[in-house]
Parts: sequence; structure tokens; C-alpha cells
Amino acid sequence: MKTTVNIPDDTLQEAMRHSGASTKRDAIVIAIEDYNRRKRQQALVTYAGTCDDLMTIEELRGARQRS
Repeated sequence: MKTTVNIPDDTLQEAMRHSGASTKRDAIVIAIEDYNRRKRQQALVTYAGTCDDLMTIEELRGARQRS
């Protein structure tokens, strides 16, 4: 989808440098993908510790030592 946006040059150049992108478009796509990934991860945090069926770290270590 074509979209026109005004992005400050210094901000876009910094995004290109950090992402290693060779084009402005690539830098923007990488930044949006990174933002979306972080938001999905943030949403998963709400489920942390809510599953009683998972092994504890100690149980996992014990199972690994037995095999």
C-alpha cells in the first residue's frame, strides 16, 4: 500500500543505521515489524504464570539429568 508520510530525516537515517537497511522503505518496514513483535510479546506477558501445567525449572533440570 502506498502511503505518504513526513519522517524527520535524522530519525530515518538513524533507523537505517540501526537496522542495517539499505533503503528508506526497508528501514520503515523493519521498524514496523519490530514494533509489532514487541507489542505481541508485551501482550504475552499478561499470561505469565497463569498455566499450572508447566514444569518448574527444577523439574526440567531433573528431567534432563535423568535422560
